[in-house]
Amino acid sequence: MDDTLSDKRDDRLNRRTVRRLDFILLPFLALLFLLNSLDKSNIGNAETAGFTDDAGLAPGDLNTSLAFFFAFFVALQPVGAALGRRYGMARWVPACMSLWGLCTICHIWVKRKWQLICLRIAIAGLEAGFYPTTVSYLSLFYTRYEFALRLGFFYGQSAVAGALGGVLSWGVFEHFPKTPISPEPPNAAVDLDLPDVDMTGIRQATTGGWKSWEVLFLLEGCTTMIVALIGFFWLPHSADTAWFLNERERVWAEERICLDRDEASPTVRPRRSSRAVSSNTDEDLGHGDSEALRQAPNSFEADDAEEEAHHGLLARTSTEQSARLRKLSTISAVSVTADSGLTRHDIAAAFLNYKIWHLLVCNILSAVPATAFGVFLPLVIKQLSPGLNFSPAQSNLLAAPPFAFGALVLWIFMYWSDRSRQRIVPLLYALGLLLIGLTATILSGRERYVVRYLSLCILLSGSFIASPLTVAWLTNNTPEPGKRAILLGINGWGNLAGVFSSLLFTPAQEEEGYVRPFLITLVCVVGAFAGYIAFWLLLIRENKWRDNVTAAWTEDEREREDVFGDMPVPHLALSSKLLSGLGLGAVSNRLGAGGGRRGDEKLTFRYSL
Repeated sequence: MDDTLSDKRDDRLNRRTVRRLDFILLPFLALLFLLNSLDKSNIGNAETAGFTDDAGLAPGDLNTSLAFFFAFFVALQPVGAALGRRYGMARWVPACMSLWGLCTICHIWVKRKWQLICLRIAIAGLEAGFYPTTVSYLSLFYTRYEFALRLGFFYGQSAVAGALGGVLSWGVFEHFPKTPISPEPPNAAVDLDLPDVDMTGIRQATTGGWKSWEVLFLLEGCTTMIVALIGFFWLPHSADTAWFLNERERVWAEERICLDRDEASPTVRPRRSSRAVSSNTDEDLGHGDSEALRQAPNSFEADDAEEEAHHGLLARTSTEQSARLRKLSTISAVSVTADSGLTRHDIAAAFLNYKIWHLLVCNILSAVPATAFGVFLPLVIKQLSPGLNFSPAQSNLLAAPPFAFGALVLWIFMYWSDRSRQRIVPLLYALGLLLIGLTATILSGRERYVVRYLSLCILLSGSFIASPLTVAWLTNNTPEPGKRAILLGINGWGNLAGVFSSLLFTPAQEEEGYVRPFLITLVCVVGAFAGYIAFWLLLIRENKWRDNVTAAWTEDEREREDVFGDMPVPHLALSSKLLSGLGLGAVSNRLGAGGGRRGDEKLTFRYSL
């Protein structure tokens, strides 16, 4: 009976803790991503109101600036993710947001092509790493199969941003003229014989003098800056410092993450406290706690050594045991949900992980529709049919429903993914839905514009799912937070799709209704579908190989691999000797071939599908 009451109390505590995370932390992070998505896509909305025309730019300059934006945005993804993990999301992201909000406002004064390109490059550098840093931060607070639904709510803001951006643009464009109206003097007949004066500043000071796209940039830029400043005070550095949790909830928020990590590996020893055994060594680049760690009490090390000796795991002296523990399992005083901390091993292991490169190719191909329509959908709808002749306000308003469908279907798929504890199967169904929408859009033609518009709704419904499910798979299968952040940064190179999109959906394709870009996008999605099936088969083969290797091991040997990751494996030993013979011993160690494997590198770890 006592156990039943205790379980009920624990269940209530867990529900209360998760509810506070869901209603206080998650919505604010989602708001940050919403503003991030708006700031990326608002230039497409502004263009429907004549941004390049009014600024004295050529129509192709917009595509050039977008190509530069995505080139820098993509290239700096791992750098941004590393800096975000190094300094902590709670400080890094609000600081960057404040600056890119200012850059958004500066679009009002663009008069030259180089000015637009410089602004887009500056925003790209500040936004690079935002998504992997924020997602990595979010994953610290939720267990593996709570995460996808929350990630869906978070990532769904990119679709919500498309819908909100369309409605917001419609509201702005309806209430502000495309071209400012110069106020007439009170008495036109009176000639005061004044010298010629540039009235631009005077016209801009009046409500009627603002161009609609100028109001859009000003409104969105100021909102971003205000919310970013609130973020400095709102976001906790860890569950230990969460102002919205009480003491019991803070302890449980830590403990439940530890228990979830233990569940991911079937033979991991149970933990004795909510403080985690950190994999960070003296190479820690994050908190600078190495000196404090050296001075920490050794009681945990002694307990671990005694326990392992009891199980017959070690055949070394107690001195060797202590040294080994200090090397691989330094007890950290830092919370397991801390938003900063990075080692050189994290960086090397991430870049030498072959799975991330396979996923990256798939992610680039599958992300072309989402990145393309996130910017160009209002322009595509404007060219839906030559006879419709939509105004800028109407084009942006009609862009809202497809994005709303995208957000709704995304949340349904992410809920399904968490409930079924699968990532790849829902992802393949989503790509199938995307292929149906693309095919219908191409076949409908510009004559049947109603059918084509409905096809765009189906297309957008499947566009936003593959990327967050890929991220969910990575977070589920990367126990170490530092390595996870870098992997998400590398996966951020999937935004190369944005570069391709800006080269595909050019002004030259407008007259034909963007038929050629749609066809190329279809080929990309088919390639992504095949790539994800290959990745699924690769994981099954990897798990089977690990089963075969560990099948002959004793329970003690499996537990040793869990703790140290140094059980001898002929295949890995051969790789280690080969790399060492080539003078690449350091690379061998980073790969885990020479022992000391960590996280998912351990052969007792099984990849989820």
